[in-house]
Formats: sequence, structure tokens, C-alpha cells
Amino acid sequence: MTDEKEQWLVDLLRRLEDDDGKKTEKQIRIIEAAVEVFSEKGFAAASTSEIAQRAGVAEGTIFRHYKTKKDLLLSIAGPVAAKLFAPFLMRDFARLLELPYDRVEDFLRAILRDRLEFARKNMKLIKILVHEVPFQPELLAQVKELFTHIVVTRVEKAVKHFQAQGALKEIPPWRVIRSTVSQFVGMIVFHVFLAPDFPFDEEEEIERTVDILLHGIAGRPS
Repeated sequence: MTDEKEQWLVDLLRRLEDDDGKKTEKQIRIIEAAVEVFSEKGFAAASTSEIAQRAGVAEGTIFRHYKTKKDLLLSIAGPVAAKLFAPFLMRDFARLLELPYDRVEDFLRAILRDRLEFARKNMKLIKILVHEVPFQPELLAQVKELFTHIVVTRVEKAVKHFQAQGALKEIPPWRVIRSTVSQFVGMIVFHVFLAPDFPFDEEEEIERTVDILLHGIAGRPS
């Protein structure tokens, strides 16, 4: 446990306080410890006894605030999806999408840089979502709602703009979004989660990823 709270924890606590009021120091330690244990081990392998040990509280203290281990998970992961990610997308990411871009390459570079930085700052919280969304129907429903009504709606507008300019093929916007998300998530997952120590030039990697997205991987015939 660190004395100085990481930014992800500050943001999460702020949003939890908006719903339930200010947290006690013990509750804050429980939340921080739960995020660490859930992100490291996943929900199934995590134990409330380990969370309590890391938080420096009795296990019974956890159950005074949360009826079950799943309630503790949902109290964290729900706001992560609905309170932390959604406002970020609505405010910062939405503003990014509204900026004028002369070329589609500039638009894609801006998104990739932004999402790469976001993933690095929120690694523990993202790990919890990746681990648990497929197995927790409540979280899956929140993420679907978030992606459909915030991300897709706003990105679709940009896709149609560049299609009208002739910079993108006239194909269904959802297909463009699917391909873009696949490329970008693949790069971010590899460099942030799977191989964080793998040496690479970030700007060059962004350029190559955008190039592959727009032009494919096939070589020119001789």
C-alpha cells in the first residue's frame, strides 16, 4: 500500500463519494487493497482475508461494508465502467473527437496516443474489467451501454466525415470502427499489459499501427 495515492485511486474515490458520501480511511484502504488483489489474481482467486490483510483491517470490517466478495467487486468495477470511464469519454475523449483534423491519419494518431496514455494510467482498473466483464452480467451490460451510446456514436460521426472526403472506403461505419478498435486494442494490450518491458519507439509504433490499419500488411507485387 502506498502513502501517496495513485491518480486512478483518487479519481475512483471521488466518484464513489459522489454516490455514497465520503469514505473513511479504513474504507479507502479496503478499496485500494481490493483493486490490487482483484487486478493481480482475478475475482475467483481473490480472498477477502488477503484483501483485509493488505488493507490492515479485520476481515469482519469488510463485511460490515459489503455483504459479499461480489458486492465488493461490483462496488469498484461498476463505478469504473459507469463513473470513471464514461465521464472520461464524454469529456476528454469526446472533445478529442470533436477537434478538426485535416487528415484521417492525424485523427487516428491522436486517438491512439490518448488511449495508450489512458491505459498506462489505469492499468489496475482496466485489468479488473478485462478479468471480470465476461463473467459478470451486470458489468457486461454497463460496458455494452457505454461502448454503444458513447464510443460508437461519436466515432461513427468522424468516420462518415472522412468517408465524405474520400479518405476512407464507403463501407459500413461499424466495420471501420471494429477494425480500428482491433488494431488499437491489440497494440495497447501488447505494450502495456503483455510485454511492458519490450523495447520500442512509441511514435514509430503508432505510425506503423496507423499505416497497417489504413493500408494493410500485404507487400507490393514485384
